[in-house]
Amino acid sequence: MTGLNQMSADVTETGPGEAETAKKVTPTSRRSFLLGATAAGGLLPLQTAAAKAATTAPADHAITVPAEFATAANTALPKITFPMTGADVFAAACKNEEVAALLCCPGNYKVIHAIAEQGIPVYSGRNELAMCAAADAFIRITGEMAVTSGTEGPGFTTMIMGIANANAARTPLLVLASNTSVKDDDTEAGIQVGEQQSVTTNLRKYGKRLITPQRVHEYAGYAFRQLRTGIPRPVHIDFTNEVTDARFKSAGDLSFFFDKTKYRSESKPYPNPADIKTAIQMLGAAKRPIIVSSTGVFYSKAWDALRKFAEKASIPVCESGAMRGQFPDDHPLSADRSPTALSSADLVFFVGQYCMPTIGEYAFGPEAKYIRIQPTAEDVGRNIPIDLGIVADERATMEALAEAASAASRPDWLNEIHAARAKFEDENEAIYKLGAAFGDAVHPAVIGKELAAFLQGGNIPKEQTTIAQGGFGIARYTRRWLRAFRPGQIMNGNYQYGPVGLDIGYTVGVAAAVRQGAGVQAPYKGKPIVCITGDAGFGYTGLEVETMAKYRMPVVIIIYNNNAWGTWYPQADEVHRAPIHLFQENLRYDKVAEALGGRGEYVTRPEDFRPALERAWKVASEESLPVVINCQGRKEFWLRSKTSPGFLGKVEPGCMSYYH
Repeated sequence: MTGLNQMSADVTETGPGEAETAKKVTPTSRRSFLLGATAAGGLLPLQTAAAKAATTAPADHAITVPAEFATAANTALPKITFPMTGADVFAAACKNEEVAALLCCPGNYKVIHAIAEQGIPVYSGRNELAMCAAADAFIRITGEMAVTSGTEGPGFTTMIMGIANANAARTPLLVLASNTSVKDDDTEAGIQVGEQQSVTTNLRKYGKRLITPQRVHEYAGYAFRQLRTGIPRPVHIDFTNEVTDARFKSAGDLSFFFDKTKYRSESKPYPNPADIKTAIQMLGAAKRPIIVSSTGVFYSKAWDALRKFAEKASIPVCESGAMRGQFPDDHPLSADRSPTALSSADLVFFVGQYCMPTIGEYAFGPEAKYIRIQPTAEDVGRNIPIDLGIVADERATMEALAEAASAASRPDWLNEIHAARAKFEDENEAIYKLGAAFGDAVHPAVIGKELAAFLQGGNIPKEQTTIAQGGFGIARYTRRWLRAFRPGQIMNGNYQYGPVGLDIGYTVGVAAAVRQGAGVQAPYKGKPIVCITGDAGFGYTGLEVETMAKYRMPVVIIIYNNNAWGTWYPQADEVHRAPIHLFQENLRYDKVAEALGGRGEYVTRPEDFRPALERAWKVASEESLPVVINCQGRKEFWLRSKTSPGFLGKVEPGCMSYYH
């Protein structure tokens, strides 16, 4: 414990003394920042050929991974036993709860170092917003627990948009933050940065500012009980200095110091047999039933039971949620690409749809009946009136319905689903032909079709590549072409909420999860992943390319660069509108990637996109580096005309699901 105690004393959260502080950090405390940082196969210099050619810097100034990473990987962890600090106690609870990763920035040092000393992989990035999004994404595509952290004041404030998006996506995200000392309450400093709990009141499931040291483990139990049970949402815990610095000689100094089996239950609510009977009766009376598979199916791991029920009763399935793939897009019963058929459904099973749209937002007809299935009753009947609410675990309910359902055949309904799917694909082909006709810029339809063909129609196994799908306009194209074939294959960054710029941050979390092989990503451990974003989005969290390079994350980042952000009006049509949302044209985001230790490709013609994609994939696969493909488009592509499909609409649920 000597190293950890010395770390607590040496590391401060003041800016001016950072250089001096860095000199005083002990080897043990330094290791806490670097756990999990080395890639399989060891560390290699990150200088690229392009970077070498573009710089006159001497060789000893090449971009390299710090030697401390290799040292950390070869250094044994300390044994954490009593006596322990309050930070240690909380960190031990995180380890006991099998937290899979901490994604954070500097700040809240005592807590994040303590978590790292427990052996939990830590990824340190450049921006609190980005790393909050990274932790959110890690959870969404693994189903495992992840933590993010910020420091009081500006650091915590920066995270708010990420917390809000995690809340809309119903992510069980644990948000940790340092706070002022209790002794500083009501002082000028305390007033300015101490009231953090009120900020997240409507963005979380549970929150607490910890002020009683003896109860630190008890409140860890509160946090994980809320995260692990019921419908998930973020949990926000603030640590005052009195709690993190407290010292406990033995477990007897703590109140309610019990194992997780004593402070929460793994039991799941089972469906009422009467409700199952009613649901089966409603199904028997329906001619065109459909299942909407959403967030709860993923977190309850109900995909096999869902498939069994759907196949037995011949019920089409479409997805709606922050993650996709619980029901494979190539299954004959998939309705993800059948938007025009949705209005024909007469019975809709909402399974784990935690964030429910309002009437008219989903493309079902006014006569449709609704069955809503989720583990708590508070929101059943909210936004859309129900005909039956089943309050139970999603997997248990799907298993019960599969057992009770009779084998059925619905040829007319399935023919309608298949016809709508064919119509959708024909529409996509027409959109592609319009976009591909432009020879001097890359249309988003080209990106959508060529990317899907490369990832899911060639030599790469179609279920392999995990995709962080973001961007505002570009996502309306790529979502039409990209398919999901297994749980957690596609993470939809924006869902039920419209934050801008989190895409590169999300990608750090997705890449970390695949690199570790966490949760459902285990079969694809170490494989390259793909990120889709826009030029505006890159501006928010693009510096996290350096984070990916540092941790040797194999990522292909596709930027749709149309030189504009938000609204744009051609002067001929709207002469009174000022061009206030335009960027400089032809900006070189690929050069930014090279300067940050990654690689870059600049594509200005449609026929050059696929070769650039192949080169980027090779670098990601063989060198474990991030590569930015900067696709030069035009702002005019968002205008609907005879030669361009414009800014595409969306139909939900299904593959086009975006946000409301």
